[in-house]
Amino acid sequence: MSMQESSIPLNISMIRLEESTVIKPFESEDKDLNDFLLNDAKNYLKSMLAVTYIYQTETEIVSYFSLLNDNLSRDNDGKPAWNKVNRAIPNEKRRHTYPAVKIGRLAVSKKYAGLGLGSLMMLTVKNMFVNEPQRAGCRFITVDAYRNALPFYQKSYFKFLTERDADDDTRTMYFDLKAVP
Repeated sequence: MSMQESSIPLNISMIRLEESTVIKPFESEDKDLNDFLLNDAKNYLKSMLAVTYIYQTETEIVSYFSLLNDNLSRDNDGKPAWNKVNRAIPNEKRRHTYPAVKIGRLAVSKKYAGLGLGSLMMLTVKNMFVNEPQRAGCRFITVDAYRNALPFYQKSYFKFLTERDADDDTRTMYFDLKAVP
């Protein structure tokens, strides 16, 4: 879906949240995600725990995502999944952990839900770590996905790391950045 084919405003800009950023109105379907943006995102930035990126118009925030450093580690209960991860790594480079970036939060305003902004943000994150110069190695994107968001991440080619969390409210998923063409 191109931005012209949808009803996403064409005047959206992406900014990196700073301590001085004025947070414009935002409301998603998830109160926890709303609360993070309004009350915690600047504290995470100040504490150097996560960086938040905002898509906004002149008057409102339409979506946002937060990123933090992570690693993909072998879970002894998830040996079959770990074997899939390792197959993508040359034998001489295989490790027990691999560098990753975690999507800590990702939300779209109720007003703009279903218009492709989630997919746009996912492409942005992948592009940030594949096509832009990196300051440190990063091979994977991870996420602890809410159960209702699992189809979105699966559509974005994320895989489950383990089946141990199959009945939990969140599932650990990963995406191999080498899969980006």
